[in-house]
Amino acid sequence: MTYHLPRGGPRQVRDFARFLRDEDGAVTVDWVVLTAAIVMLGVASGFIVTSAVPGVADKINQVVRSQPVGPD
Repeated sequence: MTYHLPRGGPRQVRDFARFLRDEDGAVTVDWVVLTAAIVMLGVASGFIVTSAVPGVADKINQVVRSQPVGPD
């Protein structure tokens, strides 16, 4: 990869080169990506569960309605 150095004096070139070598923010980016993946898994699993609830509720409703209630 080729970096084009900015125009300016030696101090600007040195600061820009230091910026390119700096890896302090890499851990933060890793955590953000990991956290986003975990949140997306949670959203996906929540969607799966909530989309299945109406069908299960209808089945429970049918079973409960078919049961006799009261004295025989």
